[in-house]
Amino acid sequence: MTHLHHSARPGSRGRTLFRSAIQLPLFMAWILLQPSPASAAMTKIAATGVVDTEELCAPPPPPFTDFIDLTIVISGDLEGCWYTKVDDFKDNGPPSGVYLETGRELFIGELDGEPIQFTTTYKFESKWDPEFTGGVELHGRCQHPIADGSEEFGDVTGRLDFKDIVEDGTFAIRGHIRRL
Repeated sequence: MTHLHHSARPGSRGRTLFRSAIQLPLFMAWILLQPSPASAAMTKIAATGVVDTEELCAPPPPPFTDFIDLTIVISGDLEGCWYTKVDDFKDNGPPSGVYLETGRELFIGELDGEPIQFTTTYKFESKWDPEFTGGVELHGRCQHPIADGSEEFGDVTGRLDFKDIVEDGTFAIRGHIRRL
């Protein structure tokens, strides 16, 4: 007489696969519903920026004293000063009017009332009529992945996107930041 092992019974393989097919998604849903630590929370950002023509921002601190190509005052979920250093640019001129720029930035301020400081790299793309030098901006946008948070205020990650609102000279800022 041959003894059948429990898993070798006719039809048992199908029941095992069926149980696995149900258990794995249930387990994954349970994992996703578990609360995450507050330090890992993602904060959605909505803010507005304006060029600091009134010199509301202090000069950038060392070692960022050369981040003076553009200073922006930020208000909204982020409040503070945004300092820019242009590293490279390309003005394609007429007839395209395309202007491209890359660089680094420093933000010093607050996120939801808590101090925060971080650096970004950025890539700016815009279209001008007829060209960047002496022309009128038609539209522009840039992406700002966060490069590093400060030791003093904690490390952060995330990305912010700026859209130039050429009609009023402001920047619509959207994105997310996570404190690590």
